[in-house]
Amino acid sequence: MTVKRSGNDYFESICEVVRAFGTTLNKDEILELIVDNAIKTMNGKAACLFLAEEGEDIYQPVAQKGLSKNYLHADPMKAKKAASDVLQGGYLAIKDATTDPRVENHEAKKKEGIASILVVPAMFKGKTVGVLALYTDTPRDFSPKEINFLKALAEQGAIAIEHARLFEQLRRNTRIFHNIAVSIQSSLDIKKILHILSADVAEALDVKASSIRLLNEKTNVLELVSSYGLSEEYLSKGDVHADKSISETLEGKPVWIEDATKDERVQYRDEKKKEGIVSMLSVPIKTKEKVIGELRLYTDRRREFTEDELMLVNALAHLGGLAIQNASLYLMLKTDIKELQDDMWSHRSWF
Repeated sequence: MTVKRSGNDYFESICEVVRAFGTTLNKDEILELIVDNAIKTMNGKAACLFLAEEGEDIYQPVAQKGLSKNYLHADPMKAKKAASDVLQGGYLAIKDATTDPRVENHEAKKKEGIASILVVPAMFKGKTVGVLALYTDTPRDFSPKEINFLKALAEQGAIAIEHARLFEQLRRNTRIFHNIAVSIQSSLDIKKILHILSADVAEALDVKASSIRLLNEKTNVLELVSSYGLSEEYLSKGDVHADKSISETLEGKPVWIEDATKDERVQYRDEKKKEGIVSMLSVPIKTKEKVIGELRLYTDRRREFTEDELMLVNALAHLGGLAIQNASLYLMLKTDIKELQDDMWSHRSWF
């Protein structure tokens, strides 16, 4: 016998979403289930889960039910304002969405048939990754139980989004390491290997550009051996001197520069501004314990790098160092063999 769930069975609704985590890795399916359960359990007209666009001050819909395309595409929510309003009280309850000054597009809401709105944050480990909004077609006051239920659903959405992100990150990192390992194994063309490294790390971390520079100890200049995403004009700006350009990296320390157009540790600040570079990350490239160069990432907006991202870049820089070390050993071995062959030939000529 099948028991039909009542309209406000909060516990069963949450259980249904939790069970979905054990049966599917499809993020979209879980998010659709969340908005569907929000509508059914709270007797709403529609629901939409908005995700914060990284680097952008907007929220974009990632799962919705009950809203027209015209309404959703009218104007993306302003992320900072929405998050601030929601987090200030833990939620945002609007009884009359057609007149309340805390929300915009009153006419669009009236045309869409929206009366009341409840918005709660989608939180993961204390960080807001989006918001979940419930819409009703009649004016309504939301009870504490309803608010807490929607918060719990939003939290499940945040978990689904984060799990999908971590899974994609794992696949991406595995792909990068595989590509570079294959390159190191199949080729001793160090420039080719380092070009693959600089391109892959820039694309994987979604940064504007990257470069690899090796230290010329005689001139104290960081010489460019590979780059990705940088213009020829920027690359030809002049010598990059080790003592004038983030010198801490050559001491073996990763260095993050918040604003490369103003930080005095950075050389060619005006050229960086013209190139559209904002933040920078510089990590050392080592062979054994010796720093021989730097891997640099450039962003076109202010961006901090997570601990996981920093670990990835450090690991890739280490692989670059191994590739350089292998190529150097091979060249030394070729030289030794050539000298040995020449020596053997000179001995044979005695007879």
